[in-house]
Amino acid sequence: MKSIVGTKSMVVSPHYLASMAGNQILEKGGNAFDAAIAVSACLAVVYPHMTGLGGDSFWLTYKKTEGKIRGYNGSGRSGMGVTREAYKNETSIPFRGVRSAITVPGMLDSWDAILQEYGRMTLAEVLQPAIEYAEKGFPITKNQVVYTEKNQEWIAKTPVTADIYIPNGEVPQAGERFIQKDLAATLALLAQKGRDAFYKGELAEEIVSFLKEQGGLLTVDDFSAHRGNWVEPISTDYRDYTIYQVPPNSQGFVGLMALNILENFQLQEIEHGSADYYHLLVEALKSGFRDRNQVLTDPEFFDIPLEKLLSKQYASELADAIQKDAKPLTSPPVGSDTAYAAVVDCDGNAVSFIQSLYFEFGSGVVAGNTGILLQNRGSFFSLDPHHVNTLEPAKRSFHTLMPAIACQNGEPRILYGTQGGEGQPQTQTAIITRMIDYGMDPQQAISEPRFVWGRTWGEDSEALKIESRVAADAIQTLENKGHLVEVVEEFDGVMGHAQAIRIDEHHFLQGGVDPRGDGAAIGS
Repeated sequence: MKSIVGTKSMVVSPHYLASMAGNQILEKGGNAFDAAIAVSACLAVVYPHMTGLGGDSFWLTYKKTEGKIRGYNGSGRSGMGVTREAYKNETSIPFRGVRSAITVPGMLDSWDAILQEYGRMTLAEVLQPAIEYAEKGFPITKNQVVYTEKNQEWIAKTPVTADIYIPNGEVPQAGERFIQKDLAATLALLAQKGRDAFYKGELAEEIVSFLKEQGGLLTVDDFSAHRGNWVEPISTDYRDYTIYQVPPNSQGFVGLMALNILENFQLQEIEHGSADYYHLLVEALKSGFRDRNQVLTDPEFFDIPLEKLLSKQYASELADAIQKDAKPLTSPPVGSDTAYAAVVDCDGNAVSFIQSLYFEFGSGVVAGNTGILLQNRGSFFSLDPHHVNTLEPAKRSFHTLMPAIACQNGEPRILYGTQGGEGQPQTQTAIITRMIDYGMDPQQAISEPRFVWGRTWGEDSEALKIESRVAADAIQTLENKGHLVEVVEEFDGVMGHAQAIRIDEHHFLQGGVDPRGDGAAIGS
């Protein structure tokens, strides 16, 4: 499977209908920013178990005439009444239910901000494909069926959620028409009235009224107070590229730390796919996770030492500490329902973005008649007052979302990212090094066998999951080095769904999407 090549533009996403919607917007005269919002909105409809209006998003943007990368933090804060005292009789915040839906969704705000700053089209215009998919339906994916079956028992406990995702108590089958009338009405209202309908108008009132009836903690004031913000990206140099990530509360710096460490090694001299290759990448990433677990939270509440963490000297010290055998590390389990996409238009504008509900189906709470499934991102807060990510009012949690852009001479060359919680920096590191160090195109870099260490899908595990296409002798050597290897399917969904765009030396656009998902790369 080779990369799709476009001469003018490229759209990649984990669902083919979303990619098609983005391309349609480009064909109608929209730019990359308009198309990205269309893709984002469609993913909120056609990948409802992975993302939605009730979730968060992070963005990296490049406006050709500005000549710089900018970031937008579209993550929500906990409510003003969301305190540790509210959970005084509990050891942790529940993963599901209304008491896990404690952060204001930030995604809709990010759509508005990006369109206002860079868009050519109206919100109504870019939402039209998503409205149509919600109102008239789309063929349900096997991926959605798998995760509906996995979560059927607890989905059934919330009637309004069950009515949508398991109507009549039955899991829809792949290929069936999946219609979301309430969500269509909500999107149509947003198309008509815009951002304020969600944060200050009838939608905020409907969501909060439903939550209050069920014992929830968010208020209309929490919604009204929400604002995302433009942020200065963080970056590091790797080989002859500059790699950009969104700053904390994103874990993006872990991806930069891994590259800083790997820069101390000659990867081209290490056989790709060998035990030494996998061992080096895993141990470099674990070094970053050790620091991340100690410091990552809302930077307004804690001074995160990014200058030290991203220094080349520190990376050299971490590289020297990598041993021939695996070092043990325990990392907290995190959710990983996510959708990553990217767009580059004919003018050279570029958008790399990612969105999420945290766990699959988020909190499991669809807010009243809105059709909006609320995220459970706030459930990752700690109730330990001494923990860096302890729960406090108006606070953003440790966030796994991390879109990336690699630039040369100040211009984007590679846009990349993936679904997968703790797997995101791991898969990103594999993809970008495969392209830069091993000369692979985006599709090959994504399709080659992958690994993921530790968590994923909420599991508490230190296993190194490796796809079965990896050579048996490499797997045996990794076990001998002390890795707790778990061999999974040839193209296993646990690896997440990655996408990438590369702008080559001829200024053609190479697009790659994950064969583990339902995506499409569409170029023109």
